[in-house]
Amino acid sequence: MARLFAMHNVDVTIITTPANATFQTSIYNDSSRGRAIRIHLVKFPQIPGLPHGLENVDADTPQDMNSKIYQGLLLLKDDFQQLIRDMKPDFIVTDMFYPWSVDIAAELGIPRLNCTGGSYFSHAARNSIEQFAPHVNVGSDDESFLLPGLPHKVEMTRSQLSDWVKDPNLEFGYWMKVIKDADRKSYGSLFRSFYELEGTRSWSLGPVSLWVNQDDFDKANRGCAKEKKEEHGVLKWLDSKEDNSVVYVSFGSMMNKFPISQHIEIAHALEDSGYDFIWVVKKTEEVDEYGILEQFEKRVKESNKGYLIWGWAPQLVILEHFAIGTVVTHCGWNTTLESVYMSLPMVTWPLFAEQFYNEKLLVDVLKIGVPVGAKEWKNWNEYRDKVVKREDIGKAIALLMDGREKCLEIRKRVNELSDAAKKTIKVGGSSHTKLKELIEELMLLKHQKANHEMKGEV
Repeated sequence: MARLFAMHNVDVTIITTPANATFQTSIYNDSSRGRAIRIHLVKFPQIPGLPHGLENVDADTPQDMNSKIYQGLLLLKDDFQQLIRDMKPDFIVTDMFYPWSVDIAAELGIPRLNCTGGSYFSHAARNSIEQFAPHVNVGSDDESFLLPGLPHKVEMTRSQLSDWVKDPNLEFGYWMKVIKDADRKSYGSLFRSFYELEGTRSWSLGPVSLWVNQDDFDKANRGCAKEKKEEHGVLKWLDSKEDNSVVYVSFGSMMNKFPISQHIEIAHALEDSGYDFIWVVKKTEEVDEYGILEQFEKRVKESNKGYLIWGWAPQLVILEHFAIGTVVTHCGWNTTLESVYMSLPMVTWPLFAEQFYNEKLLVDVLKIGVPVGAKEWKNWNEYRDKVVKREDIGKAIALLMDGREKCLEIRKRVNELSDAAKKTIKVGGSSHTKLKELIEELMLLKHQKANHEMKGEV
């Protein structure tokens, strides 16, 4: 989103910590194009017991480190606020986990905009649950309840809700209350969505990733490219395949932990499906698991039916290839938008965060996804007790790949949304217009503030 502002002649500084600056290549490339964008690094606080360089929470973060990282976030407050005072920006766009940024914005008399990661729908669904608490009236975790106040009939189960929603007294529940209070005091929120997808009138600036990453270099370097890229090999493999014949399986950059039993079910489902596939898997130190997956990789490589990518994958480059026909996804918002943009229906397999809400949007509202049957919300660094069976995985994939009537209906709908996504970021499109209006509004606020200060001096 910062790159998007810079594309439209806004002078941008991204403040982050060293271990979180994994996007530097894209920023340096934009700067070389003459865009006014740069990174300013702030040293992450030294917290007793927190290893050096551990500055964010992901699937590999030990649970006992989470609270230490949050402690570090709070200690960043003074450094960040002083830096903002020194820089004297005209407005702040902030991640939600810096709720205190609303205070420095108020002190300086400038707008604070919250950069919101998920969909409008996920926020509406969560607000429905928080306001009406329909989950407290069911008799078990597996009993369905209706989400009140939404324009569509959407049902969920208590097992699909996050721990802190079910128990607001948890530490993270308190943290989310602080975040929500800061959002209420903000000038507004920016969503990486677009009007034609969710039909909400506000500052919809998406699909952001597809807007800024339009040349081959940007597409190949989008995301957290910590590891050696697989671009050349996987594209060569895809070139040998027919149109819409390959299933792409990825659970996002955090690649949530699965037990070995779940990896075995996925492997069997993919091999038994008869379709070619790319599977992005997480490297593991478990000898038995790694050995099983290595043997699987060797077998499907010999048959030329499958391609395994260990770690990071050049997802944008893969998804836009003509051979990709379906995406098996955790329903993360980045992958969701990128799949829609590329006209790809989705097998939905939510894991954590707001992903179960996103699944409801894809399956029940937009009707461009087929659920694999995941029923249990877990934190990203926890194993799951319930294993999704190979038969259910295979059935969902087949429904989107078999070319029958339901498959064609789903593909028609996602093609229409893809056309809308491509138009929305062009001149005159809804997201392009919204971004232009937002920048003009922020410019007006800047001039009004300057005039007010001048009159105050006189």
